[in-house]
Amino acid sequence: MAFSFMHSNGVPIDTYALCSSLSACSLVQNAVYGKQIHAFVGKTGWLCSVFVGSAIVDMYAKNSLMDDAVEVFDEIPMKNTVCANALLAGYGEARMWVEGFELLRKMQALDLKYDQFTLSASLRACAGLSAIALGKQVHAYLLRTVYDITSDVHLQSTLIEMYGKSGMVDKAWNVFNFAGLREKEDGKRDIIMWTSMLSVYGRNGCYKRVIELYNQMLMEGNKPDRVAFVTVISACGHTGEVDLGVKYFDSMQTDFGLEPGQEHYSCLVDLLCRAGELEKAWKLVNDIKSWDHNVSLWGALLRACLEQGNIKLGNLAARRALELDPQNAGIFVMLSNLYAGFGLWNEIEHLREFVRKEGLYKDVGCSWIEITS
Repeated sequence: MAFSFMHSNGVPIDTYALCSSLSACSLVQNAVYGKQIHAFVGKTGWLCSVFVGSAIVDMYAKNSLMDDAVEVFDEIPMKNTVCANALLAGYGEARMWVEGFELLRKMQALDLKYDQFTLSASLRACAGLSAIALGKQVHAYLLRTVYDITSDVHLQSTLIEMYGKSGMVDKAWNVFNFAGLREKEDGKRDIIMWTSMLSVYGRNGCYKRVIELYNQMLMEGNKPDRVAFVTVISACGHTGEVDLGVKYFDSMQTDFGLEPGQEHYSCLVDLLCRAGELEKAWKLVNDIKSWDHNVSLWGALLRACLEQGNIKLGNLAARRALELDPQNAGIFVMLSNLYAGFGLWNEIEHLREFVRKEGLYKDVGCSWIEITS
């Protein structure tokens, strides 16, 4: 890298060179080289620069080395909002919501101001912990302190997602409508806003509203992105509108020049399976040759076979999935449930014995709720 060349040739190192090199380490996730720069910074006293310190915190956070990021943050003598935001972003990526809240409290003690990025991170943490009461407080705070909230698409989008993840669809819709005030100025809302609202409706089971809002988005001249297509195709699967879902899938390439990804094929497979079109779903997955890893597609087909009691296709789907991922415990669980539905107890015992020998286990899920008096 340029930093190594400068250092080995005696070229003076300044703040810009250090921050640029550390940013490069963040982008390519090269923690080894980043640690070398950190060692140089420690020896030469550059850690007194809050800009360099923030870049090191960001480098460690983006490499998922949160303990190192926290240690550097604590060592920075004169902290500012930027270095706190770098650590907050790392907590968000790692889903360490509680630690994020602790940092927000520490920012108050350090007399660090909350900017719009800080507020967005706060809202993400509220959504992660389903802390809706605190999320409302953050919303009220930003309405008082952010001069032109309608110009900050990401902040409004985070608000919509926070309310949506807490099941408050009407609140999310109010924020979306508030964003429409800016629509009078520039002609249309940002696609990020539309996608966020579509996701809220989809997450909360308002599938017909997803389709209605998607059509409204097209009427207002907005080009859908890949995330929007995932939501609307999935919604068609839940409403049983197979032909419409296939039409939307085809329109990705023909109308908008977007190449479908694995997530779109997964939605299409789910759409066909929900409609009982298992043979069509089998053909679709079997014809996809462009990926080495499409376990999720075979898993979706296996799940549909389990629900509809199709043991022949279920066996084939499980075999294909396990060829790609022999250690996938979830596939074994679904296959065992499929066998149980047909009373194939010997096959179940063989599966259990294999799972025990391989030491496989399925991750246990958990949920957060907030109880208010």
